[in-house]
Amino acid sequence: MHSFYPFIRTLDPGTYHWCSCGGTKTQPFCDGSHEGTDFRPLEFTVTERERFSLCNCQLTRKPPFCDNAHLKV
Repeated sequence: MHSFYPFIRTLDPGTYHWCSCGGTKTQPFCDGSHEGTDFRPLEFTVTERERFSLCNCQLTRKPPFCDNAHLKV
């Protein structure tokens, strides 16, 4: 069963690639599972160490961040 709850992660400064296809085995980050589809990972940059709520349902209107869209699933 797929969990739609967001991933709560503390991220260090750097560039990350959020999975937009939902097929990755390294959620919430891209592992290349989108190859051969129209999906592309979303690149985002973190400038300082911070705790984030990252979308896991792929329905957010604020990718890669959770906007509680999972509550409507």
